[in-house]
Amino acid sequence: MDKYIEMRRLVIKAFHIEKVEFSEKTYIEDRVLYINKDRILNSKEEYIKALNIDIINPDKRDIYVNSIMDFSPIATKVLGRIGEGITHVLTGVCTMLTGVDEDGIQVAEFGSSEGILNEQVVFDRPGTPAKDDILIHVDVVLKSGMGATRKGPEAAHRVCDSLVQEIRGYLKNMNGRFCDEKHEYVDTIRPNGKKVVIIKQVAGQGAMYDTRLFGNEPCGYNGGKSIIDMGNVPIVLTPNEYRDGALRAMH
Repeated sequence: MDKYIEMRRLVIKAFHIEKVEFSEKTYIEDRVLYINKDRILNSKEEYIKALNIDIINPDKRDIYVNSIMDFSPIATKVLGRIGEGITHVLTGVCTMLTGVDEDGIQVAEFGSSEGILNEQVVFDRPGTPAKDDILIHVDVVLKSGMGATRKGPEAAHRVCDSLVQEIRGYLKNMNGRFCDEKHEYVDTIRPNGKKVVIIKQVAGQGAMYDTRLFGNEPCGYNGGKSIIDMGNVPIVLTPNEYRDGALRAMH
């Protein structure tokens, strides 16, 4: 057997959510996620005209939504940096960001996705929520013309990430011994093994089509760097950095 060198170890602990409700404070108890949305609703973003947050249960997806800008999981670092240490993540729930401007123009570039949610999304696919996931729906109305510039969608992602950060603050301190699932991943080097590189093409065209790397939190926006601002140069990620949410696709 070839010897191998262990480089980075990542432990992901999952906590399952069965219900989401609004509350006066944000916390998790008995598999119920309680969210205080007031601080986010009162946030002052220069390019945002209005903001609404609601909860969409799996049996209520026959509703109209504005163009879908993003689906993202809720995860936080407990120990270490992205790609190593311990990460806590919620299952059974996912955030959905949608957007339109005050003139009724959908936030999109090469075709918008507004319409009946069940008709616009194929669930249970890579990059989409599971069919049984509860969606925390953040709907942003941008000021006139802001959907066609980078500043508008960036503001929408920023305010959505601020809501998720409220949840991360509690999730970070949950006792990992009571998680529902635990997975360990190790980055290894096999000196005599084959050298394998997986190439992933990401968006970096502007406005809606951007990718953030290495946010402050897994799959996070705030603190991340835009692939556009980095000149769309190739970036090397370890398997565990990718697995731990080093990329956030903003489209």
